[in-house]
Amino acid sequence: MGAETVELDQRTILVLGDSISAAYRIDTESGWVSLLERKLNTERSEWRVVNASVSGHTTLDGLNRIDALLDEFKPQIMILELGANDGLRGYELDAVSANLAELIDRAHSHGAFVILAGMQLPPNYGPKYTDPFRAMYEDLSKTKNTGLIPFLMDGVAGVEELMQDDGLHPKAEGQPGLLANVWPVLSKQLQEPSEISD
Repeated sequence: MGAETVELDQRTILVLGDSISAAYRIDTESGWVSLLERKLNTERSEWRVVNASVSGHTTLDGLNRIDALLDEFKPQIMILELGANDGLRGYELDAVSANLAELIDRAHSHGAFVILAGMQLPPNYGPKYTDPFRAMYEDLSKTKNTGLIPFLMDGVAGVEELMQDDGLHPKAEGQPGLLANVWPVLSKQLQEPSEISD
């Protein structure tokens, strides 16, 4: 993954995320993005994956980086997995939503189809914050016409044998579950690429 030489007919999936997609505290090759890359190499070799995820990054960090990433890699698809760190820090959800919307708009302006990876917060943050945080991703997907992974960590979060001791990050054993949540949404887009009109 990265800025290796690209064949002229190769298409690009850009993953812009945080520690969940950056293989936090596990071997990078065990992370779900690397698993996706290997799957595509086997099944759809015309696609490559660029992982631009950085542990700890927020939606604002994403905004500071996205233009250069879009210019360099010119992705046809962008998987956007940001917002969890904003939520864990208790940021105002209106600001988080606005940042995500701007990230989507910038990707669209470069001709990339966006798949939004929904996230959820631990229950100790309270339903007055966690419920609208969860709903934010679905609302944005509808208003911005994106693909949606309802919850990237569905079936993995809260499962002790799949999660690291911090309760926030999946172990290597949990990464195939993340890919299983991504693949149905992504594969539909690989078969029927959408044209972005706005």
